[in-house]
Amino acid sequence: MKFRILKNFMPDMTGSSVFELPYDRFRDEGIKGLIYDIDNTLVMHGAPPNQRCVELFAKLKDMGFSVFILSNNGVDRVKSFADTVGADYLYKAHKPSKDGYLKACEKMGIGADEAAAVGDQIFTDIWGARRSGIRAVMVDPIDSREEIQIKLKRLLEKPIIAAYRRRGTLDSTVTHL
Repeated sequence: MKFRILKNFMPDMTGSSVFELPYDRFRDEGIKGLIYDIDNTLVMHGAPPNQRCVELFAKLKDMGFSVFILSNNGVDRVKSFADTVGADYLYKAHKPSKDGYLKACEKMGIGADEAAAVGDQIFTDIWGARRSGIRAVMVDPIDSREEIQIKLKRLLEKPIIAAYRRRGTLDSTVTHL
């Protein structure tokens, strides 16, 4: 029973960075839209998009993906970031609520089964995607110097990640969707 509850927080895939994910495989497996968190997923907390992010989003669009920024941040942060990388966006998404995830799919013109969400936090990014029927991809956080509420969430995430590692269902390398 315990593991079934924890399964709600389990990513479908893990990776070290958004820049290392197997995007060709995503496309081959029917993923048409990618939903990204910003802080500690694409850039350090509060940082503007860097050239590597701009190039990644251009590459993804060239590959035929729709790209979307879904964030709990306010409009100024999210709009500025999304405009720079050329993505549609939703701010104050109230993750882990599934509403934002489903709205992102609707705006991209795809079903939840054709989307993957990429983020660095179990209790917002991963749980929200799982609740929405969207593939959840967890990447390592970029920066360990985080605000206190994020540090507390990271402490709560540790036993969940440890439980998956003990069961052999989660490791620090990319795993099959």
